[in-house]
Amino acid sequence: MKTWSIKKIFKWIAIVVVAIVVIISLLVLYLAQKPKPETIIYGMSFNTMYADELGLDWKETYDAILDDLGVRHLRLAAHWPMVEPTPGVYNFEEMDYQVKRAEEVGAEVVFAVGRRLPRWPECHVPSWAEGLSKEEFQARQLAYMETVINRYKDSPAITVWQVENEPFLEVFAFEHCGVLDTDFLDKEIALFRSLDATRPLLITDSGNLGTWYGAFSRGDMFGTSVYVHFWNPELGQFRTFLPPWFYRVKDNVMRLVYGDKETVLIELSAEPWLIEPVVNVPLETQFTRMNLEKFEDILAYAEGTHYEKQYLWGAEWWYWLKLQDRPEMWNRGKELYVKEATQ
Repeated sequence: MKTWSIKKIFKWIAIVVVAIVVIISLLVLYLAQKPKPETIIYGMSFNTMYADELGLDWKETYDAILDDLGVRHLRLAAHWPMVEPTPGVYNFEEMDYQVKRAEEVGAEVVFAVGRRLPRWPECHVPSWAEGLSKEEFQARQLAYMETVINRYKDSPAITVWQVENEPFLEVFAFEHCGVLDTDFLDKEIALFRSLDATRPLLITDSGNLGTWYGAFSRGDMFGTSVYVHFWNPELGQFRTFLPPWFYRVKDNVMRLVYGDKETVLIELSAEPWLIEPVVNVPLETQFTRMNLEKFEDILAYAEGTHYEKQYLWGAEWWYWLKLQDRPEMWNRGKELYVKEATQ
């Protein structure tokens, strides 16, 4: 019987390893193929609660985003504590104004409803609901959602409903959100579809940490967040190690498994990563976490993901800076929206 030498065995092992690496590389190269859009459509998230935290007049800030910055693609959020501050008593002042103004300027709105919506602490619950039993809590949440959907479903400005925000991201803000109840999430989705089947339903997941399959498989549209520059007390500042093509690969894998659907970059952060309110942090520190150089890097990175629609995150901070005689971020953002409007 022919015996193989150790040298020959290692040679064949090396050949197999190289072949596997080549096959995987070709597969990744194939999955990274995604048409580059001729024009990127830039949107913007707006959050009344964040404007309030910055000490801004939220109406003035929102109007400036529409009229001066020129944003025409918005993501708005109907936070439960703001909309239903006391049981059964609704406050629609903020959302009525925002939707009406969007209609007036011909803007398109992604309208988010649910318990987990943009901005820390991620899950926003009115204080009166915190002690309710699980069954009663979920019933009251569905009632709030139904009331909001019915109030705004006839608005021509709203083009997409968003249910919750990154609901499958349990590793972040776990102390506020707990374990995801997927059965209840499916009830929320069913509620949207029963009340308004005319608009697509967007479900989102984290680009850096999410697996995507839970959100992608359930929604009519899928949205991912993209964070490029980070900071935390242990590691300090760092930049993502993920290349832009990672998002293209992930996107194509989901399409192969769950079918083709519209996908968007729903949250592109362009504000400083902080663990305390902005107004308590010196400007010098803020600008070490986010500045024009980082902003340009973020825009270039996001361009490499090949998403046609990209919703920025941070206009409230830009406006606050502008009022501090630091308009650099605002002016750079304005260039983006003016360019889009003229194309």
